[in-house]
Formats: sequence, structure tokens, C-alpha cells
Amino acid sequence: MTRLILASQSPARTKLLADAGIRHSVLVSDVDEDAVQARYGVTDPHDTALLLARAKAEAVAALPEAEGALVIGCDSVFEFDGEAHGKPYTAAVARERMLRMSGNSGVLHTGHWLVDCRATAADDEPAEIGTDAASDGGMTAPGSGATLGAVASAEVHFTEMDPEEIDAYIATGEPLHCAGSFTIDGLGGAFIRKVDGDPHAVVGLSVSTLRGLLGHANVRITDLWSAE
Repeated sequence: MTRLILASQSPARTKLLADAGIRHSVLVSDVDEDAVQARYGVTDPHDTALLLARAKAEAVAALPEAEGALVIGCDSVFEFDGEAHGKPYTAAVARERMLRMSGNSGVLHTGHWLVDCRATAADDEPAEIGTDAASDGGMTAPGSGATLGAVASAEVHFTEMDPEEIDAYIATGEPLHCAGSFTIDGLGGAFIRKVDGDPHAVVGLSVSTLRGLLGHANVRITDLWSAE
């Protein structure tokens, strides 16, 4: 049975996968995002999202628990007025951003990076890579050695928000740990007028992008559908 590991602690991402019927487990990476960005000096929001997704996926892929599995790492960065916005963490930062975002639009970039940690055919014994082994329910198909990524982006259009609404939203704590200071699948959805692009990318993981990456690893997304 093919295993998929989500290298993210985001409840929204694991719920999205579960709602899509995709069987997976969660293994959180211990990646210092600020250190990664400082090391590579990436400032473009699109590239930053991909870089951080790769760092998370590769950190988890290096763990013993990831052996024989596929690892998907994700990271989201909001681009507004040419600036990259990650998690605001503080109420003051969130309020300043949301006042600017009110009635305007920005682009949410979600990077995805997939690492195939399954043993490749070259690593297996000859007896384990034949037709019988591939069809044996107790064995995993040979790995592809794939390590690749993609970014899914969507333009988010916000309604006009008055300061009282913004303060009430920030008081819930929801936007403080979300890229761009908002969510689409929670309370923040009330302030989003429309989305041009994949709405799943705004949640934090594009299922169609994941399907494409899995295809490069010779895995169909239907292979990961839960039997329940």
C-alpha cells in the first residue's frame, strides 16, 4: 500500500486531504523558515513558497519514519502590492495588512514539493521487482526517485472591511497564523468576494497539483483514496 506523508502541521491541509478521500499521515518538519530564506536570499513570493515547501518535504523525507513513503511538503505565501506576506503572528501586523487589503486583491502562492522515499528498482533485489512483487498487496511498488515541485496560485479579491470587523476577526486569533492574515475555509471567508484560480490553493494545498506531482512518481491519486 502506497503511503503519503504530509509534512505540515496545518489542520486545514490535513482536513482538505481527508475531505478529498486521500489517505495520509502527518509528520511535522522542524524547519526554521526564516533561516532557510536568509540562506537562499529568496524574495519573490512565488519562489519563496516553493523553496519553503521543498525544505519541509526534504526535512521529513530524511527521517527514518518516511522510508518507503511519498512525502508532500507545502507552504503558502501571500503576495500583495509586490510584497511577500507570511504569517503576521501579531495583532498589530495583521490589522495593518487587513486595512490595506480591504477592497483590494492579492495572489496567494502555495508551493508543493514531493519526495519519493520508496526504494527504486535499482535498489531492490531482483525477486522483489518482478510482476508478482508489484501485484502483491503486501509490497510497495518500486519508487521513482522523484523529487520535484510546483506552485499553485490564485488571486483573492477582498470585500470592503471596516475597522471594527477587522478588530473582531483578529480577536478570534484565526488570522495570526495564516499566510496573508486570512483564511477562506474559516471565519475569514466572510471577507473574500471571489477567487480566481484553484480555491484549494488558498486553503493551502492544491489537490489537482498534488495529482500531477504524484503522476511523475508513477502513482495515481486514486491509489491513495481511502477505502472507508
